[in-house]
Amino acid sequence: MRILVLGQGKTGKLVAEVAAERGHSVHVLDAKENANASALTPPFIAGFDVVIDFTTPDAVVHNMRACLATGAKMVVGTTGWYDRLDRACEVVKRHQGALLYGTNFSVGVQVMLQLAEKMGTALKNAGYTFAIEETHHVTKLDSPSGTALTLAATVQAASGQTVPIEAKREGGVVGIHTLVAHSEADKLVLTHEAFSRRGYAEGAVRAAEWLSTRTGCYDFRDVFLEM
Repeated sequence: MRILVLGQGKTGKLVAEVAAERGHSVHVLDAKENANASALTPPFIAGFDVVIDFTTPDAVVHNMRACLATGAKMVVGTTGWYDRLDRACEVVKRHQGALLYGTNFSVGVQVMLQLAEKMGTALKNAGYTFAIEETHHVTKLDSPSGTALTLAATVQAASGQTVPIEAKREGGVVGIHTLVAHSEADKLVLTHEAFSRRGYAEGAVRAAEWLSTRTGCYDFRDVFLEM
């Protein structure tokens, strides 16, 4: 499969490495080569089976507009753009392309979300309150993280409670997310800690492989078990 990776940051580089390890042909564009999606012409995009984006919230909007209008298949790991999700899915449908997005492509985080939903359901009438703490490296652009927001939404839907988020930016922390359920009697803690970005990269490449034979809009949460 021919994969175009947009973004040459730490995660983008690792995505390219993992894709090559899995036998795919890979081309990477960094921000300087693709300012305002200038490199993403229809003939250029047509040379790839799937596009994977790990750029920035500002850049991804331009990239998606250019790619999806051609009917391309696109995996987006960048967060901070979901206010435009409905419009993006409309473009996908109009051009019979494909979009797979997600706040976190780690299988471990997906399992955490399932467990968090069970916690919210089981404890909602048992006198517990919920809170989330998340910590990332100081260069992370969005705060709270997209993963923390997804985790909060998951628990809120299950428990009916508003879930506050405390976001911290410290050193080079890859990512720590903790859900705390607290009552007068005890405390239950669910934590996911990423030691490296490899889990995100592997998930993104597997998502691209899955998406290569499909059209439509998908959330990684809905399809990761099939991968």
